[in-house]
Amino acid sequence: MPTINPLAADGFSAKPSTYVQGRPDYPAEVEGWLRDDLGLGAGRIAVDLGAGTGKLTPRLRATDATVIAVEPVAAMRAELVALNPDVEALEGSAAEIPLANESVDAVACAQAFHWFANPIALAEIRRVLKPGGVLGLIWNVRDARVPWVAALNEILDRYEGDAPRYQDWKWKSLFPAEGYGPLREQRFSNGHRGTAENVIVDRVLSTSFIATLPPAEQQKVVAEVRAIIDGTAEIAGKDEIVFPYETHLYSCTKL
Repeated sequence: MPTINPLAADGFSAKPSTYVQGRPDYPAEVEGWLRDDLGLGAGRIAVDLGAGTGKLTPRLRATDATVIAVEPVAAMRAELVALNPDVEALEGSAAEIPLANESVDAVACAQAFHWFANPIALAEIRRVLKPGGVLGLIWNVRDARVPWVAALNEILDRYEGDAPRYQDWKWKSLFPAEGYGPLREQRFSNGHRGTAENVIVDRVLSTSFIATLPPAEQQKVVAEVRAIIDGTAEIAGKDEIVFPYETHLYSCTKL
């Protein structure tokens, strides 16, 4: 396995099926962003870098671009291939992208860039991008303006340790980056619809630093999460709920 953060390697190897169930998809508006901002379409090549189980892959494929997934964690990559059998999936990392110089039109990092936000990764992404190619960064962010979501965040925050996270904004300190133009930003509303067990409990369990906890400690976390569900009138006992998110998108062009 290419060198990656051990917490990511262990946490995301644990239960990729939980990641599939617990993580939201990306809203339909993302397809317009991929076409208009990243310039994707027929005849273009896009890399899904740190592709995980392929949450972004269907949106990339919908642009008619050729999609190449790059993912270092074997269990995640296997899940991606099972769900997207016609997509080329390569073992690799942001520090070692197994593609030729100036060979792709866009590199998209979904829910991943904070794990490898460093000058080495940016230089490697710049290497594989064609001149004028675009780097796209995307995150689904829990909407903590909703009280029960804020309560879930408080549980997660107790366990995060030094795990890289989107919300710590350390990744953004790399920009403006050498060889890239200004960072552009867009936001869309999003929501994950399903049972509370799938969209809340599995979402918590899919978090890297929760997935690596000892089983007894995980069960304590699950008990706290279920107490929040049971104590919140808008979601308690419902067959289907919506977990509210905002989708944050950033892009910059290789100069």
